[in-house]
Amino acid sequence: MATASFGQGIAVTPMQIVRAVGVLANGGKLMEPQVVSKIRDEGRVTEIKPRVVRQPISEETAKAVASIMVDAVVKGEARVFAPKGFKIAGKTGTAQIPVAGHYDANKTIASFVGFAPADDPKFVMLVRYEEPTSSIYGAETAAPTFFEIAKELLAYYNIAPTE
Repeated sequence: MATASFGQGIAVTPMQIVRAVGVLANGGKLMEPQVVSKIRDEGRVTEIKPRVVRQPISEETAKAVASIMVDAVVKGEARVFAPKGFKIAGKTGTAQIPVAGHYDANKTIASFVGFAPADDPKFVMLVRYEEPTSSIYGAETAAPTFFEIAKELLAYYNIAPTE
């Protein structure tokens, strides 16, 4: 029970993580997962509209947690990798993998999940490495990858630095 307080032994899928963080990015609204916004077929364009499933938390709560995630990027271990001038919300993760009934400190899942821009999100993303080799920590493996992809997405969406 004590280890559950910091996530040890809790198992969720990558999609569940992205959907949960998506609730924060969408002002407390849980959205139907969506991979494309439109389909083009022989000159026809079919728009795929976002669909709200429900609102599990208030907009106020979503904003408060998102603000904490912005602080985690600005002040946390991965801050050196974050692109300057962009307000990004995110969180590192390092989870030990159970092996033969116990946890091995050197076998981890390293992750970084977040969204940007924090004030008007265009994307939610999870980067996850199972048993990374360069470092066991999410801040040193998954976060740099997240921020490199985020830079490309911010450019794709023509989002200029604001800070």
